Amino acid sequence: MNTDFFSPPLYFAIVLAAGNSRRMGVCKASLPWLDGRTLLSYQVEQFLLAGIAPVVVLGPHNSDRQKDCPPSTKIIINPDPSQGKTSSILTGLQLIPKNVQILVISAVDQPRPTAIYQKLLQFQISNAAIITAPTYKGKLGHPLFLANQALPYLEKIREESFGLRQIVQDFYPEIQKVEFDTPIIIADINTPAEYQRQLSL
Repeated sequence: MNTDFFSPPLYFAIVLAAGNSRRMGVCKASLPWLDGRTLLSYQVEQFLLAGIAPVVVLGPHNSDRQKDCPPSTKIIINPDPSQGKTSSILTGLQLIPKNVQILVISAVDQPRPTAIYQKLLQFQISNAAIITAPTYKGKLGHPLFLANQALPYLEKIREESFGLRQIVQDFYPEIQKVEFDTPIIIADINTPAEYQRQLSL
């Protein structure tokens, strides 16, 4: 009997939350966000609502933020996040099954509502591009949706060779770009001023 039909879709997201938040001054993962959630719990919830299983990468300094994640969330600690965002991606990949169909790479300071994830997921499923990315007024945003065939390239990224940006550069002509009419697509909450601005929108 073929059990593949009954298997859940293998859609995963690596949520990068191990940074030291130097420009913000406080841990971004713990920042209050919408309806009493933290920035981290909001991100995880939106992915779950979209049918995407989150894998959260924390650092030793904020490992207590595991409490913000539902039990269904996979948690892994990057022992040395000072090595850069690439090290967190590689850490998160340790919990991603090899037969993953679609992998999303997202940072905790890039909150997006479920509807955006759902739209990008459907485009990725329908068109089978190696990478699907949102755009706003032609500018590439986040998060990135990667097909299984991108995994071998992702596993080889290194900070000194620009990490994930190198993959985007190498495959740029093949990226399926999905235009949105909201600037949230390009929002990165890096500073207290930007945090307050995003809260006021």
